[in-house]
Amino acid sequence: MNLSEIETFLMIVKTKNITKTAENLFLSQPTVSHRLKSLEEELGVKLLTRKKGYKQIELTMQGEEFIPIAERWISVWQEMQALKDNRQKLYLTIGCTDTLNSAMMYDLYRSMLDEEEQIMNLKVKTHYSSEIYQYLENHDIDLGFVHHHLHFKNTVANPILEEKMYIIQSENAAVQREFIHTDELDLSREIFLSWEADYQIWHDQWVTKGVRPRFQVDTFELLFHLLSKENMWAIAPITVAERIQKLRPVTVSEIANKTKPPKRITYMIKHKYPNEATLRSVQVFEERLEAYLRDKDWGYLG
Repeated sequence: MNLSEIETFLMIVKTKNITKTAENLFLSQPTVSHRLKSLEEELGVKLLTRKKGYKQIELTMQGEEFIPIAERWISVWQEMQALKDNRQKLYLTIGCTDTLNSAMMYDLYRSMLDEEEQIMNLKVKTHYSSEIYQYLENHDIDLGFVHHHLHFKNTVANPILEEKMYIIQSENAAVQREFIHTDELDLSREIFLSWEADYQIWHDQWVTKGVRPRFQVDTFELLFHLLSKENMWAIAPITVAERIQKLRPVTVSEIANKTKPPKRITYMIKHKYPNEATLRSVQVFEERLEAYLRDKDWGYLG
């Protein structure tokens, strides 16, 4: 019993006609008849009857009973093929913060999508750093990228990127220089995004000086769209500044404050006891990420 015989039988069931079956399968009628005879001989039962003077065939009782068996046989064969294909593919689920997905990882994702040979099925989840640690702890993701080094029992965090912070202003900026002190900018026009705890402390002390920022956001998309409004500005790491520059005209300047903001550190976090099935996927993604970051002038830590 083989796939071609089963497929031929099911096509005969569908068409009730040997000639139409041959046409649908692009076969000769003798080939269809041979396959059917071979299947019947192997099963030891008669599956079809053809009455004289009638073009359509009829199923025997055994033929009717064999239909669900044949359909299950096809289903099992398809599952076997899928299993074979899956062995050649890699599957990986990663968790990232919003700005990492939208800025740092964007070009890497694009390059993976553009590859002719898709060797990895990648699932990307966007969460806050604390949530990503919990998802990794529970094995809901295989790899995480965060901005906070939190202590979870079963996770290991390694710093991979240290980004310098810049001032981004909307087109036709109020102050247009290579170096700008935050005191020169209108605080009421700032779009604030808290990149991490140390940055929040620096910003409170040296920028707003204890005054709560007027407008706070927590996503790259909101920051990007609000920077289109005249004289708006924000402080952001180099990956975010470069990504926004590619999407719309903005002015990017270095921060002239005597006390500089702390650099934003990105950590790659992994489980101490990873799933065996995804070890190869994690390795391949890490290799791709390392090559990608080495090509960028962002502050790769190795």
